[in-house]
Amino acid sequence: MVLAAYLDHTGLPAADQPVLRTRRGPDRPLTYWAMRRVIQRVNERLGTNWTLHDLRHTAAMRMANDPNLTLAQVRVILRHSALETTGRYLNARVEDLFDALQAHYTRPRVERTIAPGYDPDDFKAVFGA
Repeated sequence: MVLAAYLDHTGLPAADQPVLRTRRGPDRPLTYWAMRRVIQRVNERLGTNWTLHDLRHTAAMRMANDPNLTLAQVRVILRHSALETTGRYLNARVEDLFDALQAHYTRPRVERTIAPGYDPDDFKAVFGA
């Protein structure tokens, strides 16, 4: 949502241009050092100690756990040379585990039936009552 609002304001960049651009001074690509300064100002204002690596780590965790992206795709996006490195970002969140278990235990039980053509007495003889 934030990226969409930013792109609505700045417009879509050309295919060969960076997405993030400076908003102060002349229009130019946002450098590492400029973004680092943005993070520093935010940290000063909020009393936090985030880094650009923290943002990368958060993005990596979200992408790695997104069912619409494969781990191989995330590896390419993050430019990891080994899939095992990207696999470190696969984390089961407690909230997701709780929701999955709740869905599992509230799902209706499968009613076991004998397929047509089989004699129920044969099933009892083989599998017990």
